[in-house]
Amino acid sequence: MAQAFRSTRVLTPEGLRPATLLVEDERIAEVRAWDEAPPGVGLHDFGESVLLPGLVDSHVHINEPGRTEWEGFWTATRAAASGGITTLVDMPLNCVPETIDELALSAKRAAAQGLTWVDWAAWGGVVRGNAVALQPLAAAGVPGFKCFLIHSGIYGFAWVSEADLRAALEHLRGSGLPLLAHAEVAGPVNSATEALNAASADWRRYSTYLASRPDAAEVEAIALLIRLAEEFDTPIHIVHLASAQALPQLAEARRCGVRITVETCAHYLWFGAEEIPDGATEFKCAPPIRGLRNREALWDALESGLIDMVITDHSPCPRAMKRREEGRWDLAWGGIASLGLALPVLWTAMTRRGLSIERIGTWMAAAPAKLAGLTGRKGALAAGADADIVVFDPDAVWTVTQDHLHFRHKVSPYIGAELRGRVQQTWLRGQQVFGQDGFAGKARGRELVRA
Repeated sequence: MAQAFRSTRVLTPEGLRPATLLVEDERIAEVRAWDEAPPGVGLHDFGESVLLPGLVDSHVHINEPGRTEWEGFWTATRAAASGGITTLVDMPLNCVPETIDELALSAKRAAAQGLTWVDWAAWGGVVRGNAVALQPLAAAGVPGFKCFLIHSGIYGFAWVSEADLRAALEHLRGSGLPLLAHAEVAGPVNSATEALNAASADWRRYSTYLASRPDAAEVEAIALLIRLAEEFDTPIHIVHLASAQALPQLAEARRCGVRITVETCAHYLWFGAEEIPDGATEFKCAPPIRGLRNREALWDALESGLIDMVITDHSPCPRAMKRREEGRWDLAWGGIASLGLALPVLWTAMTRRGLSIERIGTWMAAAPAKLAGLTGRKGALAAGADADIVVFDPDAVWTVTQDHLHFRHKVSPYIGAELRGRVQQTWLRGQQVFGQDGFAGKARGRELVRA
């Protein structure tokens, strides 16, 4: 049966306005005026709640198969649904096997069967020596590829040199598929770490960890990637930008028409190094959370459009791997768990800056959907798109506790944060999957394969 979703505040591509979404066969058939719900349809009237497009998180680590004790499709996709995310794109690590060939992709697809509460896709991986595997992975439907320019922490996902990048880009040239890059190089990191160890630096101090991952590591990596994007005329995407020092060269590259896009994370826009307690290793990530002035520069770049999108880089691990009892930043696993929290975190910060909610639709839905090749299907409340709808109360004030976390391990630096904005319901392709009483229906997510 056809359905109609109505509110006085619907975030359409034209802006926030009263509207009715007519849904047929899992898709939005039409966007009508508020008072134009046709007779005989199932009407859902949400009053003044904001209807947002289902969010797209193009940077998550689901970790299944192989490391399901870290996370998994069931828990990750439930956490996503609780936060208004209806599409996840899974990174090619930290699963086992890593998604670097067709066999590994098949294993991931098999592992996901019947376990996904939202739709998902899988990035392929670029590692040393697998350039010939990229075209078969592309033919199998991955939306693009991810690489590291520094040790990833996972020995099965080897970092790549410039020569490896060139080999990969030759295979990707003309495909239109993006190469996503963890943009840090090893030289500045190794030098900084050696100097800190020689000085017997205290690795319980956050300032020691921050000094071990200097801005120069990002700046040098991004300079290389800009040069290669221009030379190969191939889209390159900078994942989790943390250093504002890289912004001038990115701005110049954009001015020159280089095909380069940029994301940052909710945690880089929320936290500042000066606020992180020593030993609080739940804050560890790479690149690291930098200072408050750096944070404000990232916000300026996001508002101006130089940074395209905001994602989570949800990278969980078992509690013991955070080494919280020792508080040693050099020994703890890096990665921040936040899946399900990014929307209220970002909205809280936006309200403090007087930013309109329309920006959410660009930064957390349309832009990551475009990166993953899903424009027209995901990321917008528009005719022809999947009926992925988030019912959001922008005025609700609440404090994050472990009970609000639906990912596997209840470890997150956001615990205790007072946030504004709460997801009331999440609908996937016209069926409710999450509400104020918990999860609804069954796991009905699908893999999204790029044609």
